[in-house]
Parts: sequence; C-alpha cells; structure tokens
Amino acid sequence: MIEPRYSLLAASPLAWSRSTNGPVSGELILAPLSTSSARFNAKTLGTDIQKFKDKYKGKLKGKILLMSQPKSDVLASEMKAALTRYADTDLSQMAVAPTPVAKLAIDPANMEIPDDPELAARFFTSLSESQFMKIYDRVQELQGEFSKFLLEEGVVAVLRNDDRAHDALTFSEGVSYKAGVPLAAPTFVVTAEHYNRLTRLLEKKAPVRVMVNLQAKVPDAAVDAYNIVAEIPGTTKKDEIVMVGAHFDSWHSGTGATDNASGSAVMMEVVRILKSLDLKMDRTVRIALWSGEEQGLLGSKAYVREHFADPKTMKTTEAHDKFAGYFNLDNGSGKIRGVYLQQHDAMRPLFEQWLAPFRDQGVTTISIRNTGGTDHQAFDAVGLPGFQFIQDPLDYMTVTHHSNMDVYDHAQAGDLMQASAVIATCVYGAATRPDKLPRKPLPKPEL
Repeated sequence: MIEPRYSLLAASPLAWSRSTNGPVSGELILAPLSTSSARFNAKTLGTDIQKFKDKYKGKLKGKILLMSQPKSDVLASEMKAALTRYADTDLSQMAVAPTPVAKLAIDPANMEIPDDPELAARFFTSLSESQFMKIYDRVQELQGEFSKFLLEEGVVAVLRNDDRAHDALTFSEGVSYKAGVPLAAPTFVVTAEHYNRLTRLLEKKAPVRVMVNLQAKVPDAAVDAYNIVAEIPGTTKKDEIVMVGAHFDSWHSGTGATDNASGSAVMMEVVRILKSLDLKMDRTVRIALWSGEEQGLLGSKAYVREHFADPKTMKTTEAHDKFAGYFNLDNGSGKIRGVYLQQHDAMRPLFEQWLAPFRDQGVTTISIRNTGGTDHQAFDAVGLPGFQFIQDPLDYMTVTHHSNMDVYDHAQAGDLMQASAVIATCVYGAATRPDKLPRKPLPKPEL
C-alpha cells in the first residue's frame, strides 16, 4: 500500500473570492481557460468562456480546478536581472519621440482588439477613456458570468498560475468586483513551481486532492472609499491650485510598500519639506492620496469629475480654470530620472529649469511620450496639466508589483529622499511662477 504524501502549497487568494467556511477539499483536474484570452479582449474571452462551458458543463461538481496552463520555463525569468537602474542608453531612447502613426478608427459598437501586437498597441492608444472603460466593464461582466457558472456547477475552488511568477512569488490581484456579480469560488494564485508540480502529477495520472481554507469578509452592501486630501494655503493666488498625488490603495498579498506606499510617502514628504521650510507660495499646494486606483483610477477620476470636469461632457468648472497643475508618483521605489511630458512640449522649458539642479543625481530625461496606468491620466483627460515622473525600475516589475513581496524591505530610502526633493522643487516652481502651467487644447467631449 502506498501511503499518501502531503505538501503545503505557496498561494495567495484573489480579492473578491468567497470564503470556504472552513477547510474544504476536492479532486484536482486541469481545466484551463484558453491562453488566447488577452486581459482586455472581451470578444476572445467570451468565446473562450463559451468553449469552456460546452466542454465542462456537468463535469465539475466537487472539483478543484487548475485554470491556467503550466508555465513552460520558470527559470527564464531569472535570465534577466532582478533589480536594474536605467542606463544612459535607456534614458536616451525614452527621450526620443515615438514614430507618429495615425490613430485607428474605432467603431463603438464593435471594439475588437486586433491580434497583431503592433495594431493592438495602436488600438489602445486610439481609445478614449470612456471607450476603454466600456471594454473593461465588459470583461468584468464576462468574468462575473463565468464565476456564476463555476458556482452553479459545484466547483470547490480554483487555482491559477501567473506568468510573472518565479522563485515562490505570487502575483495576486482580483476577480470581478462589480455590484450584482456573485462572489467567485475561492480562487488562489499558486507560485509557479508548485503549480507546475501539480500539473506534472496529473500528467502522470497520479490521484491528487487539494485542501484549501479561505476566510474572507466581503460586505453585501456598497462601501464608500475615501481620498485623503490636505493643503498648504497659498498667499496672493490661494484660489489657484497646484496638486501632488499618489494612490493609497494596494493589493493584499503584500503590504503595498512599493505600490504605492512609496509614492504616498514621497508626496507626504514633499508637503512636509515645503511646510517646514516655511516657503511663501502664491498658490495653494494640495496633496491627494487616492483610493480605488487599482480598480481603474476610481478615486482620482471621481475627484476630477466633481471638481473640474466630466470627460464625457467637458463642461468645465471655475476650479478647472484656476487649476495650475498636477504631479504624480506611482512606479515603485526607484529614484526619479526625469519626467513624461504627456505630449505637452510647452512644459519642456519649465521642467528643464526645475530639474537642472538634479542632473548630478541622474535626473536627465524629459520625454515627450505618454505614460499610463496611473492617476495623472484623470487630469490629462480633461485638459489639465498632469505628469508622472520617470523612475528607476529597481525590482518593481520583476519582484514587487502586485506580489507577495511588495513589502517594506523593498523600499529604497535614499531613492525616496531624492524623489521628494525633486518633486518639492517642481511644486515650488509651479506654485510661485507668474502664470499657471501652460495647457494643451481642451479635449473634445467623449459622448
């Protein structure tokens, strides 16, 4: 008789998974959703979900599913340096404007993402914010429908892999969080090495059972989230506002140290520097630490809609006219190496002036390029000057971003001090110059 062997799995739950109500176990089966499902490709995802339903309906009761394909080469991740700083050649490339290309014509009724990577990139840059959110919401809706199907079929739990995972890291985000969508079956991301071991056992026809225990609290009713806002009143132009910001929310398997407690701490230090030096600034300096960034810039978008303009209508407020500019930090713990202009070249001479004292600290690059994925976009979308700084990558994308290693030990104190000094200088310049920051043309309404 062969005695059963027991082994612990390194795993992290996905947000908005339901509790197990104690330890539960089930037979393990490999039932992957097709790897062709791009993250935001609603059409492909919908097709893959339907194929999955057709194949597995009536066959999943009491099962724990391996929902991803195994990672084919875990060690490939180690071929790249885990922690890097930008070389001069990297920064020189960032400073070069990308080749101009015409935007794609987007049909709002059929926003299909092209398969070709280059065309897909052009597709996303051609979308308005409302068009992107339409795709995002549809993906959330499909994920919710799929979660409902798994629950109705009696699935005990779901295990997933993540292509970013290596060396016992787990990258754990969430399942659908939309109101009215049932909580997903208990869902976990398993580290690559352990996930692959499970799939190899199944390939050898070895009977495998897994026991999981998830204790989670998710309220049934809507819960308010809050932005944290404070300011230093200005003097002669106190009704004009210069803002700094970073998002305060984070994913749950780490502590959010580099995404984005680092950015929040820097912006708090910026305000402390300006206050402790007792600098007299004409304009009011306001700090905002945003909530809901990880779910789609929800905090900053709501703030911009309430105070400045709704991008759907572009009806601006008096505060929009009085707004001077916004500075953001949200790319980990690395020191600042420059700034993205967001295709706003009129800002170049100002940043050249503000950043010049920091050239010996590696702040050399002013890039005309756009960068996305963080809260300056909410301001840029309604024609307000909003900027994100270029930061050394360190181990942000290789180790800490949305992972269980996004913890205090990966925050670099010296880099954060440098970033605080750089941004404080830019804010002081924006708050004391005779005019507000120059603006790009006002965007057209998205309706």
